[in-house]
Amino acid sequence: MSLLRPRMPGRFSDRHQVKVLLRRCGLHTVCEEARCPNIAHCFGRATATFLIMGDRCTRNCAFCAIEHGPPRPLDPQEPSRVAQAASALGLRHVVVTSVTRDDLADGGAEHFRKTVLALRHICPEATVEVLVPDFAGNSHSLDLVLDSAPDVFNHNLETVPRLYRTVRPGAEYRRSLAVLERAAARGRCLTKSGLMVGLGEKEQEVLEVFSDLKEVGCRLVTVGQYLQPRKNKLQPAMLVGEDVFNRLRQAGGEMGLQVVAGPLVRSSWHAEEIFTMAK
Repeated sequence: MSLLRPRMPGRFSDRHQVKVLLRRCGLHTVCEEARCPNIAHCFGRATATFLIMGDRCTRNCAFCAIEHGPPRPLDPQEPSRVAQAASALGLRHVVVTSVTRDDLADGGAEHFRKTVLALRHICPEATVEVLVPDFAGNSHSLDLVLDSAPDVFNHNLETVPRLYRTVRPGAEYRRSLAVLERAAARGRCLTKSGLMVGLGEKEQEVLEVFSDLKEVGCRLVTVGQYLQPRKNKLQPAMLVGEDVFNRLRQAGGEMGLQVVAGPLVRSSWHAEEIFTMAK
């Protein structure tokens, strides 16, 4: 179990200052809302993954701690506040994700676009990574985000197709693959996806997902252990051993993918370093 206890670099006061800045800017982070086990580690390094479009999701995935319920109206000032906070933190690589907003005609794609453009304006030296929902498969929405030219376009498959109905109700495996394929076809950014293991999948099923990702042009994959974030969420079916993560990393490499795998690996875990390695 020690593998599931991250080191906590940085002073408590440093981590506290990150929280103070985020509250002052009126911003949410996926680190807090999704109860990420790496939050102390990342805040101690003065990094955070911004969660835009509110803290309420229109979907209710069985693995996610983010609150489900009627969302609030979009805040038109949020994109500039994200950029200002990123500048204040001195971020060289900014990761932006969101709740899923099926209530919006474009799924919030224009809000993503505005956030990337605000970052380009206020933090021109920083690279930008977006971790997007599936936008219900709307190609126009995807193109809005892609037209803002993020450096990394990330959309998580999360799990193997067999478990989608249980783990990701409202999502479709092939639709998510199509999101990544459209991004990769543009050829302007690194495409990335993430998976959780320990939900009852078989190792061969994960390798089949790797093959599908390779086929649609995805280059980078993160794989981490699923941990139950709240008592009313799915319990892990198993804790995956380090040997499995090693095999997945090696097998993905042999397919031509760059796979970052380990118990505490998450989509935005050490995102800047991973992007630098993958360029």
